[in-house]
Amino acid sequence: MSKFLLLIGFFAFTAAGAQTKPDISFSSTTHSFGKIKQNVPVTYVFTFTNNMSKPAVIEFVNADCGCTTPEYSKDPILKGKSSTIKVTYNAATMGTFKKNVNIKFVHAQLPFVLTIDGEVVPAGKSSGK
Repeated sequence: MSKFLLLIGFFAFTAAGAQTKPDISFSSTTHSFGKIKQNVPVTYVFTFTNNMSKPAVIEFVNADCGCTTPEYSKDPILKGKSSTIKVTYNAATMGTFKKNVNIKFVHAQLPFVLTIDGEVVPAGKSSGK
């Protein structure tokens, strides 16, 4: 009997977990800039598609720190349509970095997390990546 209850609990938890994020697909959730020049901002554009039957609305987008700036459209994204989130890193501090940007959609419990990383080097030492 206890195995049966555990199995039911597992399926209930799994079904509930599936409801925590909307049916949105990102082409990628990570981007590595490689070596970049100090004080030369870099930008990457993340693309996502709304696979839900209703419009997707972004409630908020926030970054780990002020060194990372996300930009996005506040317009609803219709079913089957795509949109972007542009993430710019200011590259002011030397060394390696890894920054997250959280995207929370209306009616979703959990945010999506986008990650950028790389290494800031003196201006004459970038790899051109």
